[in-house]
Amino acid sequence: MVRIGYTMMTEQAGPRELVSHVVGAERAGFDFSVISDHSFPWLESQGHAPYAWSVLGAAAQATSRIPLMTYVTCPTFRYHPAVVAQKAATMQILSQGRFRLGLGSGENLNEHIIGAGWPAAPVRLERLEEAVDIIRRMFTGESVTHHGAHFDVENARLWDLPDEVPPIGIAVSGPRSCELAGRQGDLLIATEPKPELLDRFDAHGGVGKPRVGQLPVCYGTDREAAIARARDQFRWSLGGWHVNSELPSPSSFDQATQHIRHEDVAEAIPCGDDVDSFVDAVRPYAAAGFTEIALVQIGGDHQESFLEWAEAELLPALRRTL
Repeated sequence: MVRIGYTMMTEQAGPRELVSHVVGAERAGFDFSVISDHSFPWLESQGHAPYAWSVLGAAAQATSRIPLMTYVTCPTFRYHPAVVAQKAATMQILSQGRFRLGLGSGENLNEHIIGAGWPAAPVRLERLEEAVDIIRRMFTGESVTHHGAHFDVENARLWDLPDEVPPIGIAVSGPRSCELAGRQGDLLIATEPKPELLDRFDAHGGVGKPRVGQLPVCYGTDREAAIARARDQFRWSLGGWHVNSELPSPSSFDQATQHIRHEDVAEAIPCGDDVDSFVDAVRPYAAAGFTEIALVQIGGDHQESFLEWAEAELLPALRRTL
């Protein structure tokens, strides 16, 4: 059975609200949860960007069952990989084994703030591969010294290690990232239901490993209002990852997506309260071979009603169908 997850979208809600939302997701019966890790919202209309790791710590204490995962953290610019290893190990202890570390090569939107520039995609993947190596070595509990092409680590050690280290997920969008995920990841992370991504992942060691997808949805009893909200806050997602990874600011995303029409959003994102349309939107992920699908309810102040509807109607329908 495909597992259905809930997304704490840090770009559209404050830290206390995000914790309240994941508590509600656990109560509603979602199988797992994920959290975005941003320093900016995609669009100013979203209006938030709290520190994901503080939210995760609070969520670990406020919940008891629902798994938690970064979706995703970039361990190569804002965060040094040795620091990510310490954060992830601590989260695994706080959550009593419910944490998974989702990693990716990042977006200019979030990583530019440290002033280190934004290299080409092949270099970003090189940095990610080296970072994953460092994190795995840190998870052994041994003292780590590393002088590589992109990172230096000097006599680093994790003093608080969980009984089981967090599984590492790697975000993919093309052939090279799929190969990296197959070789070095414990699971694959993607935002598009493309079977070819999973095929490449499997060809490089991914067979039998979980694969987690993500899908934006916009529940509301007024479908036209839901479509308008989705366009206002989530039209950026229709730009494609190769574009989204390069733009540097919310204003850039605003300018780049002004051409996206009401009907474009309505076609790409299930909106309203018709359960069948939401189920139909999830089907391509299940058909492609994804084992887990995290839903993103658009609109920070529309989470409670979505969670109530999901518990009563959406989750039962998905479990009957998938």
